[in-house]
Amino acid sequence: MRKRTELPRTLSLDGFTVADARREGVTAKRLHATDLEAPFHGVRVAAGGSAGVSELTRAYSSIMPTAHFFSHVTAALLLGMPLPRHARRDLPLHVSVIAPERAPQGNGIAGHTVTGRPELWRVRGLTVQNPVSTWCELAPLVGLDDLIALGDHLLGVMDPPYTRDDLARAVEARAGHRGIRRLRAAAEWVRPRVESRQETRLRLLIVRAGLPEPETNVYLPLRHQRRRVRGDLVYLRYRTLVEYDGGQHRTDDAQFARDVDRLDGVMAEDWRVIRVLKETPDAEVLARLEQALRSRGWRPGD
Repeated sequence: MRKRTELPRTLSLDGFTVADARREGVTAKRLHATDLEAPFHGVRVAAGGSAGVSELTRAYSSIMPTAHFFSHVTAALLLGMPLPRHARRDLPLHVSVIAPERAPQGNGIAGHTVTGRPELWRVRGLTVQNPVSTWCELAPLVGLDDLIALGDHLLGVMDPPYTRDDLARAVEARAGHRGIRRLRAAAEWVRPRVESRQETRLRLLIVRAGLPEPETNVYLPLRHQRRRVRGDLVYLRYRTLVEYDGGQHRTDDAQFARDVDRLDGVMAEDWRVIRVLKETPDAEVLARLEQALRSRGWRPGD
């Protein structure tokens, strides 16, 4: 069996254009060898590789016209927005243009035409639709709770954070578009300072069960602690704190020790603390929280 000709080192197997390869002297036959794949017309990557959205978008950007930009799910992935698992797919790549330009077509591409002049960002050298516009475009593609979590991310994790007014203006501008009802409903439930999808899920669980809505990630009024303590979901009136402990809190010994010390200090100042793990049943969370709130004077209807 003849050994395949090695590709020039100037061509990255994360993605290179056919045009660049031909300029380097690579033959058409070599470009059709089984160790290469064509995720898009005019682009080659290593066959069976682990190329993700970062590699695929960079490969496609080498042939993408300057007026095109990444949008929808692809923009959300590039921006680090917390998509649900079913939406975190690398292909097709979502690419948009501004009307009256025609939406791009081709293998591995989902093309869109948008109206207006959306603000565009540069993310690691790629042109990407801005986070708020991306949030709006995702309304028909994800569920209500996922959309709320994405909105929470914009207000709590993006740097600098957006405001609820920013989202409200964007929603108003989307009147008549697909998903507008879901978008309006999500905007009502978005809150500032939320730092994870699990915090969003926990807050929604609590409120939908008829319990009062907690404040999100605020500092506790403690008198005797050396450091300021911020809680995930906080009831200042009832001196009750709900803390979600992700997996990293238990696998990182130093973090675990800090958490124990911090919460011991909170409880020493007569706060009730409800710790929630990923495995904690929802019914148990609600029962423990209701008991804690009632012990501090809360009654349904307050």
